[in-house]
Amino acid sequence: MATQKPVSESNETFDNNVSETVVPVSDNTNRLQESIDLLASLVAFDTTSSNSNLQLIEFVGDYLQQQGLNSRLTYNQAGNKANLWVTIGPDIEGGVVLSGHTDVVPVTGQVWSSDPFTMDNRDGKLYGRGTADMKGFVACALAHSAYYKSLALKIPLHFAFSYDEEVGCIGVGGLIRDVTENLPIPRAVIVGEPTGMNIIGGNKGGRNFNTIVNGIDGHSSLPELGANAIIAATRIINKLVEMQERLKAESDPDNGFTPPYTTLDLGLISGGTASNIIPARCEFAWGFRGLPSEDVDALEAEVRSFIDQEVLPELQAISSATSIVTELMCDVPALIPDETSAAEQLVRHLSCLNSSGRVCYGTEAGLFQKAGISGVIFGPGNIEQAHLPDEFVTIQQMQKCCNFLTRLGDWAASSTDTRV
Repeated sequence: MATQKPVSESNETFDNNVSETVVPVSDNTNRLQESIDLLASLVAFDTTSSNSNLQLIEFVGDYLQQQGLNSRLTYNQAGNKANLWVTIGPDIEGGVVLSGHTDVVPVTGQVWSSDPFTMDNRDGKLYGRGTADMKGFVACALAHSAYYKSLALKIPLHFAFSYDEEVGCIGVGGLIRDVTENLPIPRAVIVGEPTGMNIIGGNKGGRNFNTIVNGIDGHSSLPELGANAIIAATRIINKLVEMQERLKAESDPDNGFTPPYTTLDLGLISGGTASNIIPARCEFAWGFRGLPSEDVDALEAEVRSFIDQEVLPELQAISSATSIVTELMCDVPALIPDETSAAEQLVRHLSCLNSSGRVCYGTEAGLFQKAGISGVIFGPGNIEQAHLPDEFVTIQQMQKCCNFLTRLGDWAASSTDTRV
Protein backbone atom coordinates (compact mmCIF):
# COMPACT_ATOMS: atom_id res chain seq x y z
CA MET A 1 0.00 0.00 0.00
CA ALA A 2 1.32 3.43 -0.90
CA THR A 3 2.31 5.80 1.86
CA GLN A 4 -0.60 8.04 2.69
CA LYS A 5 -0.24 11.76 2.10
CA PRO A 6 -0.70 13.76 5.30
CA VAL A 7 -4.09 15.35 5.83
CA SER A 8 -4.61 18.24 8.21
CA GLU A 9 -6.28 17.68 11.56
CA SER A 10 -9.17 19.92 10.53
CA ASN A 11 -10.29 17.31 8.03
CA GLU A 12 -10.65 14.51 10.55
CA THR A 13 -14.35 14.72 11.41
CA PHE A 14 -17.66 15.63 9.87
CA ASP A 15 -19.20 18.75 11.36
CA ASN A 16 -22.70 17.87 12.53
CA ASN A 17 -23.48 21.57 12.79
CA VAL A 18 -23.47 22.12 9.03
CA SER A 19 -27.24 21.87 9.14
CA GLU A 20 -29.71 21.37 11.97
CA THR A 21 -31.90 19.16 9.81
CA VAL A 22 -31.28 16.68 7.06
CA VAL A 23 -30.96 18.14 3.59
CA PRO A 24 -34.36 17.91 1.87
CA VAL A 25 -34.78 15.66 -1.13
CA SER A 26 -35.00 17.37 -4.49
CA ASP A 27 -37.37 15.77 -6.99
CA ASN A 28 -35.61 12.70 -8.36
CA THR A 29 -38.37 10.78 -10.13
CA ASN A 30 -36.50 10.89 -13.41
CA ARG A 31 -33.28 9.78 -11.73
CA LEU A 32 -35.00 6.70 -10.32
CA GLN A 33 -36.15 5.66 -13.79
CA GLU A 34 -32.70 6.43 -15.17
CA SER A 35 -31.24 4.21 -12.44
CA ILE A 36 -33.52 1.34 -13.43
CA ASP A 37 -32.65 1.76 -17.11
CA LEU A 38 -28.94 1.90 -16.32
CA LEU A 39 -29.19 -1.18 -14.14
CA ALA A 40 -30.65 -3.10 -17.08
CA SER A 41 -27.67 -2.04 -19.19
CA LEU A 42 -25.14 -2.97 -16.51
CA VAL A 43 -26.69 -6.38 -15.87
CA ALA A 44 -26.42 -7.18 -19.59
CA PHE A 45 -22.62 -7.19 -19.28
CA ASP A 46 -21.47 -10.59 -18.04
CA THR A 47 -18.79 -9.34 -15.69
CA THR A 48 -18.31 -12.60 -13.84
CA SER A 49 -14.89 -12.24 -12.21
CA SER A 50 -13.35 -14.72 -14.66
CA ASN A 51 -14.28 -12.36 -17.52
CA SER A 52 -13.07 -8.93 -18.56
CA ASN A 53 -15.05 -5.93 -17.34
CA LEU A 54 -13.78 -3.57 -20.04
CA GLN A 55 -17.01 -3.42 -22.04
CA LEU A 56 -18.90 -2.31 -18.94
CA ILE A 57 -16.18 0.20 -18.05
CA GLU A 58 -16.27 1.61 -21.59
CA PHE A 59 -20.05 1.92 -21.38
CA VAL A 60 -19.78 3.76 -18.05
CA GLY A 61 -17.00 5.99 -19.38
CA ASP A 62 -19.06 6.91 -22.44
CA TYR A 63 -22.10 7.64 -20.27
CA LEU A 64 -20.06 9.94 -18.02
CA GLN A 65 -18.48 11.61 -21.04
CA GLN A 66 -21.97 12.61 -22.16
CA GLN A 67 -22.24 14.52 -18.87
CA GLY A 68 -18.93 16.26 -19.58
CA LEU A 69 -17.02 14.09 -17.12
CA ASN A 70 -13.65 12.51 -17.85
CA SER A 71 -12.83 9.14 -16.33
CA ARG A 72 -9.48 7.97 -14.98
CA LEU A 73 -8.68 4.26 -15.44
CA THR A 74 -6.27 1.91 -13.71
CA TYR A 75 -5.71 -1.52 -15.27
CA ASN A 76 -4.70 -4.96 -14.12
CA GLN A 77 -1.37 -6.36 -15.32
CA ALA A 78 -2.99 -8.19 -18.24
CA GLY A 79 -4.78 -5.05 -19.36
CA ASN A 80 -8.14 -6.80 -19.66
CA LYS A 81 -9.74 -5.30 -16.54
CA ALA A 82 -9.96 -1.76 -15.25
CA ASN A 83 -11.04 0.40 -12.35
CA LEU A 84 -12.77 3.70 -13.09
CA TRP A 85 -12.46 6.92 -11.11
CA VAL A 86 -14.26 10.16 -11.84
CA THR A 87 -14.46 13.42 -9.91
CA ILE A 88 -17.41 15.81 -9.98
CA GLY A 89 -16.78 19.20 -8.43
CA PRO A 90 -13.67 21.03 -7.28
CA ASP A 91 -10.25 19.42 -7.46
CA ILE A 92 -9.59 19.59 -3.72
CA GLU A 93 -9.11 17.26 -0.77
CA GLY A 94 -11.96 16.28 1.52
CA GLY A 95 -14.36 14.75 -0.99
CA VAL A 96 -16.78 11.84 -0.68
CA VAL A 97 -16.35 8.64 -2.70
CA LEU A 98 -19.20 6.44 -3.92
CA SER A 99 -17.58 3.05 -4.38
CA GLY A 100 -18.87 -0.09 -6.06
CA HIS A 101 -17.43 -3.18 -7.68
CA THR A 102 -18.36 -4.12 -11.22
CA ASP A 103 -17.71 -7.87 -11.11
CA VAL A 104 -20.28 -10.51 -10.19
CA VAL A 105 -20.21 -14.13 -9.04
CA PRO A 106 -20.88 -16.99 -11.50
CA VAL A 107 -24.33 -18.35 -12.33
CA THR A 108 -22.93 -21.79 -13.22
CA GLY A 109 -25.12 -24.57 -11.84
CA GLN A 110 -27.83 -22.20 -10.66
CA VAL A 111 -31.45 -22.46 -11.78
CA TRP A 112 -32.92 -19.06 -12.63
CA SER A 113 -36.51 -18.16 -13.46
CA SER A 114 -35.25 -15.76 -16.13
CA ASP A 115 -32.04 -14.99 -17.98
CA PRO A 116 -29.60 -13.79 -15.28
CA PHE A 117 -28.02 -11.29 -17.70
CA THR A 118 -31.30 -9.76 -18.85
CA MET A 119 -32.87 -7.68 -16.11
CA ASP A 120 -36.47 -8.71 -15.44
CA ASN A 121 -38.83 -6.27 -13.71
CA ARG A 122 -41.46 -8.32 -11.87
CA ASP A 123 -43.72 -7.22 -9.03
CA GLY A 124 -41.53 -4.33 -7.96
CA LYS A 125 -38.36 -6.43 -8.02
CA LEU A 126 -35.50 -6.12 -10.49
CA TYR A 127 -34.06 -9.59 -11.15
CA GLY A 128 -30.64 -10.28 -12.61
CA ARG A 129 -27.10 -11.19 -11.66
CA GLY A 130 -25.56 -8.30 -9.76
CA THR A 131 -28.74 -6.31 -9.24
CA ALA A 132 -28.20 -6.38 -5.46
CA ASP A 133 -24.46 -7.06 -5.42
CA MET A 134 -23.85 -4.36 -6.45
CA LYS A 135 -24.78 -2.94 -9.82
CA GLY A 136 -27.92 -1.42 -8.31
CA PHE A 137 -25.80 1.04 -6.35
CA VAL A 138 -23.54 1.74 -9.32
CA ALA A 139 -26.60 2.47 -11.46
CA CYS A 140 -28.03 4.87 -8.87
CA ALA A 141 -24.72 6.72 -8.62
CA LEU A 142 -24.39 7.04 -12.40
CA ALA A 143 -27.97 8.30 -12.70
CA HIS A 144 -27.00 11.20 -10.41
CA SER A 145 -23.91 12.23 -12.37
CA ALA A 146 -25.73 14.82 -14.51
CA TYR A 147 -27.46 16.22 -11.43
CA TYR A 148 -24.18 16.51 -9.56
CA LYS A 149 -22.60 18.15 -12.59
CA SER A 150 -25.40 20.73 -12.65
CA LEU A 151 -24.72 21.75 -9.07
CA ALA A 152 -22.01 24.13 -7.94
CA LEU A 153 -20.47 21.56 -5.63
CA LYS A 154 -18.30 22.93 -2.85
CA ILE A 155 -17.25 19.43 -1.81
CA PRO A 156 -16.15 17.02 -4.57
CA LEU A 157 -17.99 13.77 -5.16
CA HIS A 158 -16.11 10.84 -6.68
CA PHE A 159 -17.16 7.56 -8.28
CA ALA A 160 -14.87 4.57 -7.78
CA PHE A 161 -15.86 1.44 -9.70
CA SER A 162 -13.53 -1.54 -9.32
CA TYR A 163 -12.86 -5.01 -10.73
CA ASP A 164 -12.33 -8.38 -9.03
CA GLU A 165 -13.88 -7.61 -5.66
CA GLU A 166 -15.54 -11.01 -5.54
CA VAL A 167 -12.21 -12.84 -5.70
CA GLY A 168 -10.45 -10.98 -2.92
CA CYS A 169 -10.89 -7.21 -3.43
CA ILE A 170 -8.00 -7.36 -5.89
CA GLY A 171 -8.77 -4.47 -8.22
CA VAL A 172 -9.47 -1.62 -5.84
CA GLY A 173 -5.93 -1.68 -4.45
CA GLY A 174 -4.57 -0.19 -7.66
CA LEU A 175 -7.26 2.47 -7.67
CA ILE A 176 -6.52 3.45 -4.07
CA ARG A 177 -2.78 3.64 -4.76
CA ASP A 178 -3.43 5.93 -7.73
CA VAL A 179 -5.63 8.20 -5.63
CA THR A 180 -3.32 8.43 -2.62
CA GLU A 181 -0.22 8.98 -4.76
CA ASN A 182 -1.57 11.30 -7.44
CA LEU A 183 -4.89 12.92 -6.48
CA PRO A 184 -6.42 15.06 -3.74
CA ILE A 185 -7.28 12.63 -0.97
CA PRO A 186 -10.95 12.17 -0.05
CA ARG A 187 -11.98 11.99 3.56
CA ALA A 188 -14.87 9.49 3.29
CA VAL A 189 -16.03 6.58 1.17
CA ILE A 190 -19.49 5.05 0.99
CA VAL A 191 -19.24 1.46 -0.23
CA GLY A 192 -22.64 0.60 -1.68
CA GLU A 193 -22.84 -3.10 -0.81
CA PRO A 194 -26.43 -4.28 -0.20
CA THR A 195 -27.30 -3.32 3.38
CA GLY A 196 -31.02 -2.59 2.99
CA MET A 197 -30.04 1.10 3.18
CA ASN A 198 -28.97 0.57 6.78
CA ILE A 199 -25.59 1.80 7.99
CA ILE A 200 -22.90 -0.81 8.44
CA GLY A 201 -19.87 0.55 10.25
CA GLY A 202 -17.71 -2.55 10.50
CA ASN A 203 -16.99 -5.79 8.70
CA LYS A 204 -14.73 -8.77 9.23
CA GLY A 205 -11.57 -9.10 7.22
CA GLY A 206 -10.56 -12.10 5.15
CA ARG A 207 -7.25 -13.86 4.72
CA ASN A 208 -7.21 -16.94 2.49
CA PHE A 209 -4.55 -19.53 1.81
CA ASN A 210 -3.89 -22.56 -0.35
CA THR A 211 -1.83 -25.39 1.15
CA ILE A 212 -0.23 -28.16 -0.90
CA VAL A 213 1.16 -31.21 0.87
CA ASN A 214 3.60 -33.27 -1.20
CA GLY A 215 4.18 -36.75 0.18
CA ILE A 216 5.51 -40.01 -1.24
CA ASP A 217 3.27 -42.51 -3.01
CA GLY A 218 3.37 -46.29 -2.72
CA HIS A 219 1.21 -49.36 -2.30
CA SER A 220 -1.32 -48.96 0.49
CA SER A 221 -0.34 -52.36 1.92
CA LEU A 222 3.04 -50.90 2.89
CA PRO A 223 2.18 -47.53 4.42
CA GLU A 224 5.51 -47.21 6.22
CA LEU A 225 7.27 -46.93 2.84
CA GLY A 226 5.27 -43.87 1.80
CA ALA A 227 4.36 -40.47 3.18
CA ASN A 228 0.59 -40.02 3.18
CA ALA A 229 -0.20 -36.47 2.06
CA ILE A 230 -3.87 -36.73 3.04
CA ILE A 231 -3.05 -37.78 6.61
CA ALA A 232 -0.59 -34.89 6.90
CA ALA A 233 -3.22 -32.49 5.56
CA THR A 234 -5.74 -33.88 8.03
CA ARG A 235 -3.43 -33.03 10.91
CA ILE A 236 -3.30 -29.42 9.75
CA ILE A 237 -7.07 -29.31 9.32
CA ASN A 238 -7.57 -30.72 12.81
CA LYS A 239 -5.35 -27.92 14.09
CA LEU A 240 -7.61 -25.40 12.36
CA VAL A 241 -10.68 -27.00 13.96
CA GLU A 242 -9.05 -26.78 17.41
CA MET A 243 -8.26 -23.11 16.83
CA GLN A 244 -11.86 -22.47 15.79
CA GLU A 245 -13.16 -23.95 19.03
CA ARG A 246 -10.73 -21.82 21.03
CA LEU A 247 -11.70 -18.62 19.21
CA LYS A 248 -15.35 -19.42 19.77
CA ALA A 249 -14.83 -20.00 23.49
CA GLU A 250 -12.88 -16.74 23.88
CA SER A 251 -15.39 -14.57 21.99
CA ASP A 252 -17.36 -11.61 23.28
CA PRO A 253 -21.05 -12.25 22.50
CA ASP A 254 -21.80 -8.52 22.67
CA ASN A 255 -19.33 -7.29 20.04
CA GLY A 256 -22.04 -6.78 17.40
CA PHE A 257 -20.88 -9.49 14.98
CA THR A 258 -22.77 -12.69 14.12
CA PRO A 259 -21.12 -15.02 14.90
CA PRO A 260 -19.14 -12.99 17.42
CA TYR A 261 -15.78 -14.66 16.78
CA THR A 262 -13.21 -15.06 14.04
CA THR A 263 -14.31 -17.94 11.84
CA LEU A 264 -12.34 -20.37 9.74
CA ASP A 265 -13.06 -21.16 6.10
CA LEU A 266 -12.30 -24.65 4.79
CA GLY A 267 -14.15 -25.11 1.53
CA LEU A 268 -12.00 -27.04 -0.94
CA ILE A 269 -9.86 -30.16 -0.68
CA SER A 270 -8.50 -32.67 -3.17
CA GLY A 271 -5.98 -35.47 -3.01
CA GLY A 272 -5.09 -39.01 -3.87
CA THR A 273 -5.53 -41.13 -6.99
CA ALA A 274 -6.97 -44.44 -5.75
CA SER A 275 -7.97 -46.06 -2.46
CA ASN A 276 -5.09 -48.55 -2.66
CA ILE A 277 -2.35 -45.99 -3.42
CA ILE A 278 -0.67 -43.90 -0.74
CA PRO A 279 -1.59 -40.34 -1.73
CA ALA A 280 1.42 -38.27 -2.75
CA ARG A 281 -0.44 -34.98 -2.90
CA CYS A 282 -3.22 -33.20 -1.06
CA GLU A 283 -4.34 -29.63 -1.61
CA PHE A 284 -6.83 -27.62 0.41
CA ALA A 285 -8.04 -24.02 0.66
CA TRP A 286 -8.58 -22.39 4.02
CA GLY A 287 -8.64 -19.02 5.69
CA PHE A 288 -9.81 -16.70 8.43
CA ARG A 289 -12.69 -14.25 8.56
CA GLY A 290 -11.23 -12.12 11.28
CA LEU A 291 -12.86 -9.69 13.67
CA PRO A 292 -11.41 -6.18 13.36
CA SER A 293 -9.82 -6.72 16.79
CA GLU A 294 -8.27 -10.07 15.86
CA ASP A 295 -4.52 -10.46 15.39
CA VAL A 296 -4.73 -12.47 12.19
CA ASP A 297 -0.95 -12.32 11.80
CA ALA A 298 -0.64 -14.29 15.03
CA LEU A 299 -3.20 -16.85 13.87
CA GLU A 300 -1.39 -17.34 10.58
CA ALA A 301 1.93 -17.68 12.41
CA GLU A 302 0.41 -20.29 14.74
CA VAL A 303 -0.68 -22.45 11.80
CA ARG A 304 2.62 -22.08 9.96
CA SER A 305 4.56 -22.91 13.14
CA PHE A 306 2.47 -26.06 13.65
CA ILE A 307 3.17 -27.13 10.08
CA ASP A 308 6.92 -26.48 10.33
CA GLN A 309 7.43 -27.98 13.78
CA GLU A 310 4.88 -30.78 13.99
CA VAL A 311 3.81 -32.00 10.55
CA LEU A 312 6.65 -31.37 8.11
CA PRO A 313 9.39 -33.05 10.22
CA GLU A 314 7.47 -36.33 10.14
CA LEU A 315 7.23 -36.18 6.36
CA GLN A 316 10.88 -35.19 6.01
CA ALA A 317 11.90 -38.14 8.19
CA ILE A 318 10.54 -40.40 5.46
CA SER A 319 11.93 -38.45 2.51
CA SER A 320 13.61 -35.10 1.92
CA ALA A 321 11.51 -34.85 -1.26
CA THR A 322 8.37 -34.14 0.78
CA SER A 323 7.15 -30.60 1.34
CA ILE A 324 4.29 -28.44 2.56
CA VAL A 325 3.75 -25.15 0.75
CA THR A 326 1.20 -22.59 1.97
CA GLU A 327 0.49 -19.63 -0.31
CA LEU A 328 -1.38 -16.49 0.69
CA MET A 329 -4.16 -16.02 -1.88
CA CYS A 330 -5.76 -12.81 -0.67
CA ASP A 331 -5.72 -10.52 2.32
CA VAL A 332 -8.66 -8.17 2.84
CA PRO A 333 -8.47 -5.98 5.95
CA ALA A 334 -11.46 -5.59 8.21
CA LEU A 335 -13.38 -2.33 8.45
CA ILE A 336 -12.73 -1.19 12.00
CA PRO A 337 -15.94 0.23 13.51
CA ASP A 338 -15.70 3.95 14.25
CA GLU A 339 -18.98 5.72 14.92
CA THR A 340 -17.18 9.07 14.99
CA SER A 341 -15.62 8.64 11.55
CA ALA A 342 -16.23 11.15 8.79
CA ALA A 343 -18.00 8.55 6.66
CA GLU A 344 -20.38 7.32 9.33
CA GLN A 345 -21.20 10.78 10.63
CA LEU A 346 -22.02 12.00 7.12
CA VAL A 347 -24.31 9.06 6.32
CA ARG A 348 -26.06 9.39 9.68
CA HIS A 349 -26.57 13.08 9.01
CA LEU A 350 -28.07 12.58 5.55
CA SER A 351 -30.09 9.44 6.30
CA CYS A 352 -31.42 10.40 9.75
CA LEU A 353 -30.28 6.96 10.99
CA ASN A 354 -28.79 6.94 14.46
CA SER A 355 -27.13 3.54 14.67
CA SER A 356 -24.87 1.25 12.69
CA GLY A 357 -24.40 -2.48 12.47
CA ARG A 358 -21.65 -5.01 11.79
CA VAL A 359 -21.40 -7.70 9.11
CA CYS A 360 -19.28 -10.80 8.73
CA TYR A 361 -18.65 -10.62 4.98
CA GLY A 362 -15.73 -8.73 3.53
CA THR A 363 -15.85 -5.45 1.59
CA GLU A 364 -13.48 -2.93 0.05
CA ALA A 365 -14.15 -0.45 2.87
CA GLY A 366 -11.30 -1.72 5.02
CA LEU A 367 -8.80 -1.08 2.21
CA PHE A 368 -9.92 2.54 1.96
CA GLN A 369 -9.75 2.87 5.74
CA LYS A 370 -6.23 1.42 5.79
CA ALA A 371 -5.25 4.12 3.27
CA GLY A 372 -6.58 6.84 5.57
CA ILE A 373 -10.01 7.30 3.96
CA SER A 374 -12.79 6.63 6.47
CA GLY A 375 -15.38 4.15 5.28
CA VAL A 376 -18.94 3.03 5.78
CA ILE A 377 -21.09 0.43 3.99
CA PHE A 378 -24.49 1.63 2.83
CA GLY A 379 -26.42 0.54 -0.22
CA PRO A 380 -29.65 -0.82 -1.73
CA GLY A 381 -30.68 -4.44 -1.64
CA ASN A 382 -30.27 -7.31 0.77
CA ILE A 383 -27.16 -9.44 1.17
CA GLU A 384 -29.45 -12.46 1.48
CA GLN A 385 -30.20 -12.16 -2.25
CA ALA A 386 -26.55 -11.78 -3.26
CA HIS A 387 -24.85 -14.69 -5.06
CA LEU A 388 -28.09 -16.69 -5.27
CA PRO A 389 -30.26 -17.60 -8.27
CA ASP A 390 -33.01 -15.06 -8.96
CA GLU A 391 -30.97 -12.32 -7.31
CA PHE A 392 -32.97 -9.10 -7.09
CA VAL A 393 -33.14 -5.59 -5.73
CA THR A 394 -36.49 -3.92 -5.10
CA ILE A 395 -37.50 -0.69 -6.78
CA GLN A 396 -38.29 0.62 -3.30
CA GLN A 397 -34.65 0.11 -2.30
CA MET A 398 -33.49 1.85 -5.46
CA GLN A 399 -35.79 4.75 -4.59
CA LYS A 400 -34.30 5.00 -1.10
CA CYS A 401 -30.82 5.01 -2.57
CA CYS A 402 -31.76 7.75 -5.04
CA ASN A 403 -33.22 9.82 -2.21
CA PHE A 404 -29.99 9.52 -0.27
CA LEU A 405 -27.76 10.30 -3.25
CA THR A 406 -29.85 13.36 -4.07
CA ARG A 407 -29.44 14.58 -0.49
CA LEU A 408 -25.71 13.96 -0.77
CA GLY A 409 -25.45 16.17 -3.84
CA ASP A 410 -27.57 18.91 -2.31
CA TRP A 411 -25.44 18.79 0.85
CA ALA A 412 -22.18 18.92 -1.13
CA ALA A 413 -23.48 21.98 -2.97
CA SER A 414 -24.83 23.81 0.09
CA SER A 415 -22.32 23.02 2.80
CA THR A 416 -20.28 25.97 4.00
CA ASP A 417 -17.81 23.71 5.78
CA THR A 418 -15.37 21.97 3.44
CA ARG A 419 -14.51 19.50 6.15
CA VAL A 420 -16.13 16.07 5.80
